[in-house]
Amino acid sequence: MDLNVLVLPGDGIGAEVTREAVRVLGRVAEKWHHNLKLTEGLLGGVAIHRTGTPFPEETARLAAEADATLMGAVGLPEFDNAPPEKRPEKGLLAIRQALGVYANLRPVRAYASQLDSSPLKNHLVEGTDMIIVRELTGGIYYGTPRGITENGGETRAVNTMTYTRTEIERVSRMAFHLAQGRRKKVTSVDKSNVLENSQLWRRVVVEVAKEYPDVALDHLLVDNCAMQLILNPRRFDIVLTENMFGDILSDEGAVLAGSIGMLPSASIGGRKPSGVWVGLYEPVHGSAPDIARQNKANPLGAIGSVGAMLQYSFGLKEEAGAVDRAIEAVLASGKVTADLRPSGAPATTEQVGQAVCAAIG
Repeated sequence: MDLNVLVLPGDGIGAEVTREAVRVLGRVAEKWHHNLKLTEGLLGGVAIHRTGTPFPEETARLAAEADATLMGAVGLPEFDNAPPEKRPEKGLLAIRQALGVYANLRPVRAYASQLDSSPLKNHLVEGTDMIIVRELTGGIYYGTPRGITENGGETRAVNTMTYTRTEIERVSRMAFHLAQGRRKKVTSVDKSNVLENSQLWRRVVVEVAKEYPDVALDHLLVDNCAMQLILNPRRFDIVLTENMFGDILSDEGAVLAGSIGMLPSASIGGRKPSGVWVGLYEPVHGSAPDIARQNKANPLGAIGSVGAMLQYSFGLKEEAGAVDRAIEAVLASGKVTADLRPSGAPATTEQVGQAVCAAIG
């Protein structure tokens, strides 16, 4: 199969973890005799430095032409006080919108070998296996009006949370479809006791659920869900929620998995003319500039994102399964980075990538 992949290393540790993810992707292509074509582009802070914008037109063109996009991380402290249009994160929002990737899938799994890495008691996290489905191109991150204004000496900031029925329906169908291949349960998360936006969300999710009679649906308010993710994470199979709530809740998954470096993600849109799903794949973690260029970042989130790419964009379930099993084998071997090994000699970023390739065989 032809695998036409755009690579956007981004900022900070993005380049290091992406390098290992690409190494694993190359190993998979070699073993299963796929034709891998890699193109590299600019996004985030590095793009601002070189082109003056966080999402250059050339990157937009390359992303539109690629079958799938693999991204590292964006963000640098030097831009913390820059205007919104000049921040690296603006590039991330822009590429999501340009590709139309409306469903962000964030798997959270507690591996048996890493239970001690979680600050929670083992009996709480053991057996955790869920996917958080986050709506990605609507909500308060994209709504208008927005901005900061001055009026008569008073400063006012506005952000608008807005959703349409169509936006809620399509991400809900993605969640129910995923649930049909798992434990057949969807938990929809909202704040319908306060927000009209959430009241529409709940109403539409209930209507979509009727199309999937084999899938059970329940509802949680977002504050209760935040608590239940810690108290009883095994209760969840598919967690469906809007953009901002999903952004916050999915980072709780790092506590369950043992490190935020463990979490991959897949952002899925429509289908290309070739038949593959439009996909943007990235680890959940940030750019971590404090450890950049030190060969100590955990690449498993990025490598897991490659597994998701193989499954969702290319339909290569055997290859995706091989990547997942290799990650599990490396974790069990103890060859892990410092975030998963509080004592003893940790492995480097490169060594972990090499170990995953070796485990693939």
